[in-house]
Amino acid sequence: MARKDKRKIEEVRALSDQDLAKELEEAHRQLFTLRLQLSTRQLSNTAEPSKVKRKISRIKTVQQERELAALYQAISAKTEEA
Repeated sequence: MARKDKRKIEEVRALSDQDLAKELEEAHRQLFTLRLQLSTRQLSNTAEPSKVKRKISRIKTVQQERELAALYQAISAKTEEA
């Protein structure tokens, strides 16, 4: 189980920032559609919304990692100059 998750997060980390933003928007749209189908009882696979939520979480985690890495580099550069 852990190998599948690790493979998925590595695939997300391989994406560029623009691709991550696009994937995040697409996942939000997909989640909205799934919620709508669930409420109208058209959804046959009830586990699908949870999978999409995990996908959104993975994407947001990678975005946060990149933001923190950039911030850390900026702070490191300032302390080396001083």
